[in-house]
Amino acid sequence: MSERRAVYSDPEKCTGCKICELVCSGEKEGVFNPLLSRIRTIRLNTIVNTSLACRLCDDPTCVNSCPRKALSQDETTGVISVDADKCSGCGWCIEACEFGAIALPSDRKHVIICDLCGGEPRCVDLCPQGALSLKNAEETSQNMRKKAVSNLLKAD
Repeated sequence: MSERRAVYSDPEKCTGCKICELVCSGEKEGVFNPLLSRIRTIRLNTIVNTSLACRLCDDPTCVNSCPRKALSQDETTGVISVDADKCSGCGWCIEACEFGAIALPSDRKHVIICDLCGGEPRCVDLCPQGALSLKNAEETSQNMRKKAVSNLLKAD
């Protein structure tokens, strides 16, 4: 089982309150501004919300797409680091990320990505609904399979 853990959201618990965005921007930027957050809450439909953060991909397309080599990945934790001096804000990494986990604030010339707050993400700790958790991909897949079987059994 992979040791890399990322922030995952349970859409069955997420209310779309966006407190995670405020917590993140407060922790990382010292201001409560969702536009400076490394996690994003999205509405999937009229009643389903979820939050998205970097998934720490094994072969990150964002890192591979950067023409200036401004992004790098820690081999152990999987966390993506941004070298602000190298990043031009071209947005190639944003387009390459299939999860929409990279942001380019309008007041910056470099992107921002979740760094897991050094391994203890504040958004997970302070989510009022307990919708966020720190899990690896295998744990998330197993939970999704259990939910799918449970839903099938309920349908009968």
